[in-house]
Amino acid sequence: MNMATDPTQISPLTELLQRQRASYLAAPNPDYAIRKERLTRLKTALLNYQQPLVEALSQDYGHRSTDDSLISDIMPVVNNINYSLKNLKKWLKPSRRHAGILLAPAQVKVHYQPLGVIGIIVPWNFPVMLSIGPLVTAIAAGNHAMLKLSEFTPATNKVIKQLLTEVFDESHVAIVEGEADVAAQFSALPFDHLLFTGSTTVGRHVMRAAANNLTPVTLELGGKSPVIIAPDMPLEIAVERMIYGKCLNAGQICVAPDYVLCPNAKVNDFIQAYQAKFLAMYGEVAKNKDYGSIINARQFDRLMAVLEDAKTKGAKIISASNEAIDSLNRKIPTQLITHTTEDMQLMQEEIFGPLLPIIGYDTLDEAIRYINLRARPLALYVMSFDEANQQKILQQTHSGGVCINETVFHVAADDAPFGGIGPSGMGHYHGKEGFLTFSHAKTVLSRGRFNTGKFVHPPYGTFIQRMLMKLFLR
Repeated sequence: MNMATDPTQISPLTELLQRQRASYLAAPNPDYAIRKERLTRLKTALLNYQQPLVEALSQDYGHRSTDDSLISDIMPVVNNINYSLKNLKKWLKPSRRHAGILLAPAQVKVHYQPLGVIGIIVPWNFPVMLSIGPLVTAIAAGNHAMLKLSEFTPATNKVIKQLLTEVFDESHVAIVEGEADVAAQFSALPFDHLLFTGSTTVGRHVMRAAANNLTPVTLELGGKSPVIIAPDMPLEIAVERMIYGKCLNAGQICVAPDYVLCPNAKVNDFIQAYQAKFLAMYGEVAKNKDYGSIINARQFDRLMAVLEDAKTKGAKIISASNEAIDSLNRKIPTQLITHTTEDMQLMQEEIFGPLLPIIGYDTLDEAIRYINLRARPLALYVMSFDEANQQKILQQTHSGGVCINETVFHVAADDAPFGGIGPSGMGHYHGKEGFLTFSHAKTVLSRGRFNTGKFVHPPYGTFIQRMLMKLFLR
């Protein structure tokens, strides 16, 4: 989309938002039947476009496993639609609240009203789940939506646009494409709510732009999500529970395990256990269709620079498959990294790829302290069958979400909120919380013919008012 350069002209994005808002205002609160019909049509289209989406995702990545795309990009959206259809009628029902003696007789209810037009900024790592997924929730809540797709997934964007065009008019759901300048203008539009998924650095810019319009934001960011391997945990089981989360999409996931905290005495055994499990699951990465590529040369070069920085500063690097990195196809087996220091780039920023620092600790308190001295992560993974250890870590740490003896799968819990905390994000979506995020909870108080409000009208100092003061000011 080419943007107008004349400041006196309305930009195409602003014009598109105005059309969407006019369309929304023409029918500002669609009923259950309409929302159900929209979600059903969206699900049908998504199922019909499975194969083109899988092929486009692999084209954008250079190579991406078909199963990775189905399991992590398409299946969660289908499940989200099914869950929303099952619960939508219940969500739409106004909730009755207690009016209290002071307001009696009166009825108080909370009505959940669509916000209007939702802006959704989509990242490149899961371009289907993180575009159509939030859209499902926005549609369930009765909104219109504009989606800014990533410039790094052009083939997938083309299919998504075709899919959505078959279901929705552009005045209801619109696709926006373009480089960083378009994304900046998109985030500065006066949406009724803005959802951004991406890096913490860009999230700050998005929030700053939204603040000029007082646009409420939901920020789904990332950070360095740790795995704590407690002293009681058998390493073979710990590795079995965490390796899929690190290798899915070649580690290009906001909730991927970013680093491992392992008892000092078990670090070497952990490396051996990881290598054994990695070889059993993926074998030789260069020839394995189940293992994905880094999406583009820019991200591959970034990871190579981070790896070289660590090596230069004294880190020890071990390939999980004992094979060299495939630069031609941008395939990187997990690189297990020890002897890390705080001045290394991989310990200062989210890795977002198949590099895995392993940090030794002597006591569980030391591991907890290590996490708490750093920015609050989007996810925390606890590997322990000891309930006391589990509860200690849960109670003494902060994170967006937690998995105990598992990684990444909490994102797929349809009936639970997903979101970060502090530098890893703001607000929630998924499940009922997503519906609430994209709705306005409007309190409605109603009275009948008998009006007790008149008892507090001036002139003040009446007998009834003095009794009310004595009753409620105690």
